[in-house]
Amino acid sequence: MRAFDLVTARDSRHAVALLAEHGASARILAGGTDLLVELKSASHTPQVIVDISRAEDMKSIAITGEGLSIGALVTHTEIMRSPLICGMFPALVDAAHTIGAVQTRNLGTLGGNLVTGVPSMDSGPTLIVLDALVTVAASTGRRQIPLVEFFIGPRKTILKPGELLVEIVIPKRNLGKPAHFLKSGLRKGQALALVNAAASLWVDWDKHVFVAPRIALGAVAPKVIRILQAEAYLEGRSITPEAMTEAGRIAVNEAKPISDFRASAGYRRDLIAVLTRRALENAYAQAQAKRNQET
Repeated sequence: MRAFDLVTARDSRHAVALLAEHGASARILAGGTDLLVELKSASHTPQVIVDISRAEDMKSIAITGEGLSIGALVTHTEIMRSPLICGMFPALVDAAHTIGAVQTRNLGTLGGNLVTGVPSMDSGPTLIVLDALVTVAASTGRRQIPLVEFFIGPRKTILKPGELLVEIVIPKRNLGKPAHFLKSGLRKGQALALVNAAASLWVDWDKHVFVAPRIALGAVAPKVIRILQAEAYLEGRSITPEAMTEAGRIAVNEAKPISDFRASAGYRRDLIAVLTRRALENAYAQAQAKRNQET
């Protein structure tokens, strides 16, 4: 590892200013669970590393006028322990629990997990089915985009040099929306996903039909993807086991799994069908439980 300069940002604005000052030669350090590994093995070492781990304005979990705001520096452990998230979005807790070991969850941040752009990431699918937005800061100001548009390829995001992911927002309309996350790996813990899946839905109880169903899959394409055709199939349709099974079949056709040393494409297609159906079933069960509590 070659020598580099380390500068510490006071907050997100200072971090953006430092990125603008040092340009393309700078890299961001948050939890360090990915960057430090990369620095040990990469042939190219950045000239400057901007440490944002002390930026308190990126560490909050709060309800705002927009919805649920999660700072990019919130760790996976903090997500698992948050009363707000546990109460409204247990699927986010489930996803956080599958990320690495305890030490990784204690250090690793939600923003860092998203910025890696790894197709098998566990945080992406659940956030996408909740229509999450990401706030990106730069010296010219801030912009907000849907998370599903943040990823553009394997380990590639829309972030430009000098830009920083500062916040993830789940819109107010989706607060408390029933959702479920599932992951299949080669072992129970510390495993990369062979396939992961998330689903969310509202229910029109008078008609007993799907409302605003969302399905997202990881590790089945060059990036985490929404399964739009299956969502369209379910929208306004009666909620039945057959409909959920068919959504799983449609999801198989929308995904583009590959064969590698961990699993064949055929096995991944089988997992897609099963996990999609189960995620829908569990999201619906959550909706039923919530309705029973309210009546």
